[in-house]
Amino acid sequence: MAALDPSITVAVVGAGAMGQGIAQVAAQAGHPVLLVDTRPGAAQAAVESIAKALTALVEKGKRTAAERDATVDRLRAVNGLSDLASAGLVVEAIVEDLDVKRRLFAELESIVGADAILATNTSSLSVTAIGAGVQRPERLAGLHFFNPAPLMALVEIVSGLATDAAVLDTLFDTAKAWGKSPVRCRSTPGFIVNRVARPFYAEGLRLVQEQAADPATIDAVMREAGGFRMGPFELMDLIGHDVNFAVTRSVHAAYFGDPRFQPSLIQQELVEAGRLGRKTGRGFYDHSPGAAKPVPRNAEPAPKPQRVTVQGDLGPAAALAGLLREAGVAVEETAGPGILLVDGVTLALTDGRTATARAGGDGIAPLVLFDLALDYAKATRVALAPADGTPTDAVAVAAGLFQALGKAVSVVDDAPGLVVMRTVAMLANEAADAAMQGVASAADIDTAMTKGVNYPLGPLAWADRIGLPHVLAVLDALARTYGEDRYRASALLRRKISGGNRFHG
Repeated sequence: MAALDPSITVAVVGAGAMGQGIAQVAAQAGHPVLLVDTRPGAAQAAVESIAKALTALVEKGKRTAAERDATVDRLRAVNGLSDLASAGLVVEAIVEDLDVKRRLFAELESIVGADAILATNTSSLSVTAIGAGVQRPERLAGLHFFNPAPLMALVEIVSGLATDAAVLDTLFDTAKAWGKSPVRCRSTPGFIVNRVARPFYAEGLRLVQEQAADPATIDAVMREAGGFRMGPFELMDLIGHDVNFAVTRSVHAAYFGDPRFQPSLIQQELVEAGRLGRKTGRGFYDHSPGAAKPVPRNAEPAPKPQRVTVQGDLGPAAALAGLLREAGVAVEETAGPGILLVDGVTLALTDGRTATARAGGDGIAPLVLFDLALDYAKATRVALAPADGTPTDAVAVAAGLFQALGKAVSVVDDAPGLVVMRTVAMLANEAADAAMQGVASAADIDTAMTKGVNYPLGPLAWADRIGLPHVLAVLDALARTYGEDRYRASALLRRKISGGNRFHG
């Protein structure tokens, strides 16, 4: 099946930010576009807003004046649904209300041609449930863009229970022709992104709740060690806590209270206080004019070590040996359990246990754990967690090692899995369950998370890089520590390990 021919008219119902963006994308791809909204004048205002946005791109040299004019000429605001009869594709981008959407599509069925495709941009409602309200649900599918639609590459092509495969193929090819990165998924709560992304926020919120670290420190570690563009708290402040909390509650309820999606009392309190983030001037951070920028916790400068012993395979942190040599530190490599010895202090990559539990269980003292980094050569910050009772000078030794590599060091409380490792493990775990349940393929899940929310790696590709046994060890340790089903490891992850396989390749 091929993409819709550019001569085919695309109709967009709803002229809000998302509808406006979708209309712009379709018009830029060469389609005549009809835009309608129940609010008087809203559709015409959206056309004018698109023209203004394109003019700004012309002024920046990113579009030509001819391209702008051609795109605007293809846009037309119309007065009502009856004006959409010529459309070959209708995309709704209206309020997230099941009954309202059902009524809209039922009306559209009597207006558009028999071959027209009906698409919903819903981000949280069941495509199957929406389709149940029309006579021909086989031609209705989800076409979920991400905001702002002209800039964000991802489009989730969502199949309802009755959606025809040919309709899905056409939407997939059309999204690709529009310059997007489409992925296929089934209509399950949260689709791909809004489901798999929940641990990114949830683990940060739990760390704050347990006083392991403050939001600014966690955000800095996730950015500067994890490679994420934003940390969870600054991202929640940007999205809006009312929106983010509502999505979490919706997914939690849709999965019948699965503890993996449990909402946070901390975020609920912010919503109740009206501290919704940037849009209200206050969330986890103060966004008022002139407010001081939050500063992460930084360890005091410590001496550079002269000699380090690397015992065994450091796994995901194997690059540290070479980096230490490049920094002028003498490195001796011997057999052992995958640890670093520096001036009588043991350093180890977190395996999900607390440093205190690991020190007692393995008979190691003093012990300081360090966190995962996306790339230890490029990371500018590393988080450390000492076991309870570790002397201050031992923590300084550990900090000095990473400072010698040019990295800032944040010492956090002894939280299991630290910051980046536990978050990535939980993201990979949720992605594995989504793949196991047939929500989407492993490749599409990773594409969705990199293109839709700008993760530095897809969670399943990251799990492959870390090593699936290490990811499983982290999850199992978290489950033992908390005694909660929230941290249960995916059966697919266990199966991949038993079969000696990876998620990719």
